[in-house]
Amino acid sequence: MSTVVLGTTALPAAAYAGAVPPPPAPDDYRAAGYGVDADDLLDALGRCDQISDGKYSTDSGKRENIPVCDHGSAVSWKADMDIDCDGRRTARCNEDTDPSFLPTTSFTQSDGRYLNSEKLPFIVVPMPSSTWDYRRSGIRGGSLAAIIYKGRLQYAVVGDTGPEGIIGEASYGAAKALGIDPDPATGGVPSGVTYIVFKNSRVSPIESRSAAESLGEDLAERFVYGD
Repeated sequence: MSTVVLGTTALPAAAYAGAVPPPPAPDDYRAAGYGVDADDLLDALGRCDQISDGKYSTDSGKRENIPVCDHGSAVSWKADMDIDCDGRRTARCNEDTDPSFLPTTSFTQSDGRYLNSEKLPFIVVPMPSSTWDYRRSGIRGGSLAAIIYKGRLQYAVVGDTGPEGIIGEASYGAAKALGIDPDPATGGVPSGVTYIVFKNSRVSPIESRSAAESLGEDLAERFVYGD
């Protein structure tokens, strides 16, 4: 009798004649090196279970219509992308290139210096408020984030905080990696960006892009395929 092997279980082939076999177990997916792409993560988000007590606007004076959503091991929001060029002065991030430049970031790298927004992909979370306090969701500086735009996926870290009522901002380095115009004065996009932050995660050191990629691949697979 011929058999069909699914994961570690061998079953009679006749049992699946004309039927669609069930998908492999999560561990089989990971062992086979399936990986996770942008569409996988978006599908895994499912519906929005709003965790914020109210909604955010994408820019000052605009309608408050962006909720922060809870997904168990992660939170997410869908917004625009403004460009954060704050932190260490570089050729592309300084007082001359960015009219609202600040030489600091809310979180620092392992040597105590402020983050390099030109090089490091990071996202900005709103400062804690009655609407939402990111700390109560197990999020802090260095937490692992995934940013998705037009089918492209970039892993990043939580690197800075912004105004209490506004959401949707990421670093020059994050925008450039996603193919978004990173110019701090004229760049960014008005909509279509999904931000996912994994609870109780930490990229160490915060400034390591390779550490973010490695942890991102692991946490994304767990989020999509299950633990």
